[in-house]
Amino acid sequence: MRVGLVKNPKSWRAGLVLAWMAALFCVPLRGAGGLKDKKQPQQPEPEKRPWMLASERPEMTVGVEPLGFYPPGAYFQGQRQSLVSLDFLDENRLLFSFRAPGLIHRSSNSDGEERQIRAVVLDLPSGRVESEAVWTLHDHARYLWMLKDGHFLLRDENDLKVGDASLELKPLLHFPGPLLWMEMDPEQQYLVTDSHEPPSPANESTGAGKQPEEANAPAESGAPEIVLRVLQRASGQVILVSRVHNPVYLPINAAGYVETKQANLRQWRLDLNQFAGGTQSMGRVDSTCDLRIDFVTQKRLVATACNPDGTRRLVALGIDGRRLWEAPTAPNQVWPILVMSPEGSRMARETLFVTHPIDAFSPLSFEDVLGQLVEVYDTSTGKVVARVPASPVLDGGGNVAISPSGKRLAVLDAGLIQVYDVGGSGTAPPVAAH
Repeated sequence: MRVGLVKNPKSWRAGLVLAWMAALFCVPLRGAGGLKDKKQPQQPEPEKRPWMLASERPEMTVGVEPLGFYPPGAYFQGQRQSLVSLDFLDENRLLFSFRAPGLIHRSSNSDGEERQIRAVVLDLPSGRVESEAVWTLHDHARYLWMLKDGHFLLRDENDLKVGDASLELKPLLHFPGPLLWMEMDPEQQYLVTDSHEPPSPANESTGAGKQPEEANAPAESGAPEIVLRVLQRASGQVILVSRVHNPVYLPINAAGYVETKQANLRQWRLDLNQFAGGTQSMGRVDSTCDLRIDFVTQKRLVATACNPDGTRRLVALGIDGRRLWEAPTAPNQVWPILVMSPEGSRMARETLFVTHPIDAFSPLSFEDVLGQLVEVYDTSTGKVVARVPASPVLDGGGNVAISPSGKRLAVLDAGLIQVYDVGGSGTAPPVAAH
């Protein structure tokens, strides 16, 4: 299926909003600072990590060295590259894919960005390899998204492919330019894509129809632009499109997308702009920095907000604006990545655990990184039901997965894929103060 631009009567208003949102969501989180160097951190042994206490013991483990995985070197630290993807195909099978070191045969028109990804499907609890494959990809950003039916989406350059447990890939969507990023709503009905595309000549026809009029404006100096689309996953039909200057993170559910507007210096208003038309107010959240919005389910989302003292907190809201819970986060946990369970009952928050709070006067060096921490929240209450370490430190994420039922957590740690039971209730022990 080839993706083309289509005219949509609502895209005018959406285009203006999305262009404004580009500046809002593309900036890195404040407080993370910049890396001062790329020295190799000393990865502590599992039993010598006094900066945290694991709240659970794994119910099963699978060794990763026999699969060909080796910890990445210091070169990758701080680059936020996607080096690993750990995913549940179902309750008893894992898809583990990772950068495979080694020589790559490059063609004459190669841009030097190729890399090989080795993928294996693992049976649980035996760890037996059911299928395996090697994929050649052409950049270093996130490449894999799991679907709820045991299939997955694989992104490579202009193409989005679909695969299953056999690891055979079939073409799904082709874009006019490199696909930079992709996200889905919690029901996986819609895709949000950012692609890097040159401006098309006026009145040029595409596979899905004529391009929208806002795309006819000439680009500055002929430079390519970022095209943001919201499209139906099953059909590929584009329902919203906008050309923007930077990649846009757009939180959506199956009804619409969330727009945040600053009401005053410390407060933000949230609105749900519905695909069918109309706007629904979702209340206000106090924050001294830009809000990060993530949908957990169709009717529930989590906002990451900043407090006046520079610390952060999580705020869970219903789409009706009802405040569900709030949870503080430790000031020495930085670069958060959220992983949601497919059915929405669990949320894993993965962070780098560092020696001191990070700000403009105390930037981040990898000498300050003590390790990587995974906290699992019950999304209905905000309680932390498990707290476990992850290693090696992968600042691009991909080393944490939650099973379709929300009852199992898989984490890459200490040369093992460790699988935990997180289906119970309760609160994890506190992180040890450093």
